[in-house]
Amino acid sequence: MLYSTVTLLYMTVKRKEIETREDVFLLVDTFYKKVRKDDLLGPIFNRRITDWDSHLEHLTDFWESNLFFRNCFRGNPLEKHKEVDAENAYSINELHFGVWLNLWFQTVDELFAGDKANIAKNRARNMGTFIHLAIFKARQ
Repeated sequence: MLYSTVTLLYMTVKRKEIETREDVFLLVDTFYKKVRKDDLLGPIFNRRITDWDSHLEHLTDFWESNLFFRNCFRGNPLEKHKEVDAENAYSINELHFGVWLNLWFQTVDELFAGDKANIAKNRARNMGTFIHLAIFKARQ
């Protein structure tokens, strides 16, 4: 069986547990680099977010709060997602959330292993479902 260089590197690098804010930032930053390049998600995010450095810190606060139960996030993600849906003619659907979730899982699995990595994936799945349903309900 032939493996690409990236696959071989991935297989030989020991992935670590998510333990610090720096780990969370690495996850968030790596993930959103993929999102920004994605054909479906990129245009939505790049149109909405003008200060990526600040936004990445804000998202790191969000995930640090979720993974380590630290009270460092301020904001209302549900309202922001409803606004983005409205700005996009109420066109955000399950495909968007599926692509987002697949990119998140891929990034977590590339960088990390262990309990916190699994928690990060489960929380993302739950949040995606909750936000998708809330957006749909807000349209009625």
